[in-house]
Amino acid sequence: MPVSDPSNASRIVGERLKTARLELGVSQMDLAYLAGMNVANYGKIERGIGNPTLDSLVRLAGVMGLDPGTLVAGLGLSDLPPVKSSYTVAEFLREKQRKAH
Repeated sequence: MPVSDPSNASRIVGERLKTARLELGVSQMDLAYLAGMNVANYGKIERGIGNPTLDSLVRLAGVMGLDPGTLVAGLGLSDLPPVKSSYTVAEFLREKQRKAH
C-alpha cells in the first residue's frame, strides 16, 4: 500500500531489499513470485514508496535467506514522518507521573 509521505525508513528498507536482491542475482519479478507478491507492489516497496506489512517483510527476507531484522536494523522514530504526539513510553509515563503530583 503506498504511503502519502514516504518515510526515510521505507527508503532504507527498500534499498536493503534491492541490494540483497541484486546480490542474489534475481529480478524483481522472480523475487515477487517466490514471495507470493504482485511485482508492482514489490517494486513500490523496493523504491521506498510502499509500506509493506510485517508478513511481507518476513516472507521477503525468508525467500532471500535473510534474518528479517536486518531489513529494519537501526531504524528509529526519527526515520518516520512526524506525528502529532511522538512521545516515547518512558517520556509519557514521566509526564503522567509529574502531572499526578
